[in-house]
Amino acid sequence: MAYDRYVAICKPLHYGTLLGSRACVHMAAAAWASGFLNAVLHTANTFSLPLYQDSAVDQFFCEVPQILKLSCSDSYLREIGVLVFSICLFFVCFVFIFVSYMQIFWAVLRIPSEQGRHKAFSTCLPHLAAVSLFISTGMFAYLKPPSISSTALDLMVAVLYSLVPPAVNPLIYSMRNQELRDALKKLIQSVVPQYL
Repeated sequence: MAYDRYVAICKPLHYGTLLGSRACVHMAAAAWASGFLNAVLHTANTFSLPLYQDSAVDQFFCEVPQILKLSCSDSYLREIGVLVFSICLFFVCFVFIFVSYMQIFWAVLRIPSEQGRHKAFSTCLPHLAAVSLFISTGMFAYLKPPSISSTALDLMVAVLYSLVPPAVNPLIYSMRNQELRDALKKLIQSVVPQYL
């Protein structure tokens, strides 16, 4: 999405050639392949762990940190290798998005009209909001210190980062639609006075 916005704003006359079906297939294949490789590494590492016999995961779906808590062996060295790969993958994606948006913002700031700058920024903000929501909740879930870890907090954070970003994504991207904003404003105005 960042590359799409970059080409649309910084190289609009080359959009059709730079983002043809071949480029889209390559980007989708790279995203799927890297996600699949990351998942396979985590899954292989997790299934190779010896677990206690009487153990239950305190969540409604299995996550790597929860399964590591059930391991009866010291699995940190293997997990560090998988985490290093995941962090490298995340870092490459983050740098790509960051560089794309820095070039976008630089190009938008050079647009002479206020209306043109507003229109260009409004196409980028939904993507930035969706990515920021996913990254911030995911980072909190996986990087929070174990000292504040509890079953209820772990469950709440897992729901927060796995369900909230995909559920809010359509709302974030559709807020550019004026009719939807008007309908949402009307709904909020009709509901809020009832509770005040």
